[in-house]
Amino acid sequence: MVRDVAFGQYFPGKSIIHRLDSRAKILLLIGYIVIIFCAFNYFSLSLVALLSAVMIALSKISPKFYFKSLKVIIFVVIFTSLLNLFYGTGEIIAQWWIFKVTVGGINRAVFVTVRIICLILASSCLTFTTAPTELTDAIERLMKPLNKLHFPVHEIAMMMSLALRFVPTLLEETDKITSAQKARGADMESGNILKRVKALIPILIPLFVSSFRRAYEIATAMECRCYHGGNGRTRMKIIHMTKRDVMAFAVLAFVILGVILCNIFIPTVI
Repeated sequence: MVRDVAFGQYFPGKSIIHRLDSRAKILLLIGYIVIIFCAFNYFSLSLVALLSAVMIALSKISPKFYFKSLKVIIFVVIFTSLLNLFYGTGEIIAQWWIFKVTVGGINRAVFVTVRIICLILASSCLTFTTAPTELTDAIERLMKPLNKLHFPVHEIAMMMSLALRFVPTLLEETDKITSAQKARGADMESGNILKRVKALIPILIPLFVSSFRRAYEIATAMECRCYHGGNGRTRMKIIHMTKRDVMAFAVLAFVILGVILCNIFIPTVI
């Protein structure tokens, strides 16, 4: 069910990951994404997956919420893995018509699956442990040098944080509209693909209307509170780097070094 999707939610806590500086968490996520796609053998891939498991454990958030966040992209993962399964070279394991399952294809499918899962888990860890206001401040601070180019840094940061914040709300709204349409006798699970796509129209139209109405209400509420963006704006919580953030960067650097050494001394698989 759509209501079970946890991606974009924030779970307050006092874990090590929660207490990290929000800017550090964003930079760590960017570095982690880079090393995900720099793992070219199973040793380096295992090191990357291990780091993802450590992040989940340190966040002290139930793993079921992380698995719920994977529901959004489970179809993409399966479809991409199947495509890569038939796209590879090497020894042929099985063959049917023009489709060949090779060792290289199996390796590609495994790597793509693990990479996407690790990417979603790491992104979920960021949203689960970082409040929307802290995320906005972090993005704005990191993009602050662009102010000299008259780039709307604060507006972009606010839009990004609001988009993440309202992902669960939109999913819940979608679930409510779907249940209402089914209660009226709408059939969305039978027929071919074309009929199922047409059945989504009664869901998409109310969802768009609700989204625009919600955006208008937020804009009105911000104007009523005399919100004028980043110029002269004060913050209740001042974010700053601590020794924990330095240690987190050191751990990431150690993992990056391990991935590089694995790629140098161990033959690549893909």
